[in-house]
Amino acid sequence: MKKEEIKALSVEQLREQIAAEQDRLLKLKFAHAVSPIENPMRIRENRKLIARLNTELTIKTRQA
Repeated sequence: MKKEEIKALSVEQLREQIAAEQDRLLKLKFAHAVSPIENPMRIRENRKLIARLNTELTIKTRQA
């Protein structure tokens, strides 16, 4: 997800996206713990995406 796409989301959409990404991260971590996943960098990318979404959510809530 690109920066422009994240900025275009509303506060509710950001919250929903964060919840979905956190769920995806949890599943990735469990899958990696059971047997190594093909691309472990996906875990790092997912964490960074969650951080970006949280940052944008903070910015939008402070503006309101």
